[in-house]
Amino acid sequence: MRIIVVDDEYLALEGTMGGVKKVVPDASVRGFQDPSEAVDSVRNESADVALLDIHMRTMDGLQLARELQEINPQINIIFTTGYREYMEDAFGIHVSGYIVKPVTPQKINAEFEHLRFPIPAEDEKKRVRIQTFGEFEVFIDDAPVEFAYAKTKEMFAYLIDRNGAMVTTGTLMSILWEEDENETGGSGHGSYLRNLVSDLTRVLRDKNCEDILLRRRGMIGIDKSNISCDYYDFLAGDKTAARLAGGEYMTQYSWGEYTHAAVIAALE
Repeated sequence: MRIIVVDDEYLALEGTMGGVKKVVPDASVRGFQDPSEAVDSVRNESADVALLDIHMRTMDGLQLARELQEINPQINIIFTTGYREYMEDAFGIHVSGYIVKPVTPQKINAEFEHLRFPIPAEDEKKRVRIQTFGEFEVFIDDAPVEFAYAKTKEMFAYLIDRNGAMVTTGTLMSILWEEDENETGGSGHGSYLRNLVSDLTRVLRDKNCEDILLRRRGMIGIDKSNISCDYYDFLAGDKTAARLAGGEYMTQYSWGEYTHAAVIAALE
């Protein structure tokens, strides 16, 4: 679990962080006195929970909460304040909780038991992780995956881009050889594609991840439920990875330009 605490009063910040660490000792906890630094931090590394003071000199907590929600709509916001009169405004932006100071481990624990957005346990994390923003990369158990053919990786990238939709072998051939129709001698495309599918199947089988590949007669797809993918997170509202990459998407593949344009438009 990744948690940030924001309070421009040093002693209050340290006290809240100490309480959080007692409640969730295994969590990553970062503290900020400057709200703008907290915003930059969440842009670079998303957070699951944010505990925010409301009365701060440079930015009030309500504004900060809105900015954090813009970056990550599923961040759990918990206000920590000495004032009760902001509760209506706070729950108006759908926060997870509201703690009236002094902040104690008991109060923190009570709010953490009723978070608005669930946080997956470590053992629920997907073994297969896909990076689409910037250049396309595949990781299994956090190690980069190597394929026998460059076009195996490109084929896998296109299947990811299709967002779970099944793709015909004919479509794959037209995409993979759109720039050079003579690369494999025309009719050789089908044979080459079968080699690519075999290569992808072999790599996934060797890592015990073959279940992410879906096969039907003349069609191939990806089971989204078994992978972690920054593009799918983006479609669900988490724009962190896309912002970090400046909206660049699968830069090594020309067919990714359509999705790239859609990502740029969504970030504006």
